[in-house]
Amino acid sequence: MSTDRDHIGKTARITLIGAGPGDPELLTLKGLRVLQAADVVLYDALVSEKILALIPADVPAWSVGKRAGAHSFRQEEINTLIVDFANQYGHVVRLKGGDPFVFGRGQEEIEFALAKGIEVNVIPGISSAFAVPASINIPLTCRSVSESFWVVTGTTRSGKISGDLALAAQSTATVVILMGLNKLTEIMDVFTAHGKSRVPVAVIQNGTLPDQKCVTGSVSTIAGEVARAQLGSPAVIVVGEVVKFATAEGLKELLLSQGISAAL
Repeated sequence: MSTDRDHIGKTARITLIGAGPGDPELLTLKGLRVLQAADVVLYDALVSEKILALIPADVPAWSVGKRAGAHSFRQEEINTLIVDFANQYGHVVRLKGGDPFVFGRGQEEIEFALAKGIEVNVIPGISSAFAVPASINIPLTCRSVSESFWVVTGTTRSGKISGDLALAAQSTATVVILMGLNKLTEIMDVFTAHGKSRVPVAVIQNGTLPDQKCVTGSVSTIAGEVARAQLGSPAVIVVGEVVKFATAEGLKELLLSQGISAAL
C-alpha cells in the first residue's frame, strides 16, 4: 500500500462517512466524493469489499473494525488513532457501516477529536435499520398495519439485551433489532412474555449484498428457522405485522384483512 502522497502543510481534519448497508450503490454521492479525496481511511469491519475498492489505490487504508467477540481495536484506541492520523496525514476519513449515528459510536469519536482541536464533519449514511428490510419489501410503517417503528440494539455495552426491548414488545410498532442475532432466543423470549408469540419475524443476513439471505417465521419459531438455515452475523431482525409483506402468502393475508382482493 503506497503512502507517497504529500501531506506537508495539510490541515488536520476528520470526516465520518456512513457507508450504508453494504451495496456500493447505496453509498451516497457526497460520501463517495469525499472518500476519494481522503488522505487516509480508517474503516470498520461492516464496510463491504466493493466499497473499500472505491478508495484510491494510493490512499493508505486500515481496518479498525469491531465485531462481537472479535475486536481488533478498542474504541479508545480508535479515537486516538483517528487524531494521530489526522495530525500525520491531514484529512482522515472514518468510514463506518450504515450511518455513523445509529449504533456507530460516531459521537464518541467526534467528541474526542473536538477535544483535541480537530475539525470534524459528518456525512450521513443509509442505515441498515430501514434499508435492509426495504430490500425484501418490508416497509417499517404502513397505513393500517404499523404507525411507527423502534430501532433497538440487541446487545448493550454490558453484553446484556437492551431493556428497551421490553418496552418495544408492548407496543404495536414494528421493531428492528440490530446486533442481536447471538441473543435471538433471549430476545424472542421478551416478546413472548408480552403475548407476541405469533407475531411475524424476519431475519436478514448480509442485507443488500449479493449473498443476502432471509428467513421468516414467528416469534415462537424464528430461532429454530435461523438455526436450520445457518444464518450468521451481520443480520437485521424485524418483528411486526409488516414482515408479511416479504412473502406472497403473507401479503395476500394482509390484503384480505383489509378487504382488498388481489391475484397473487
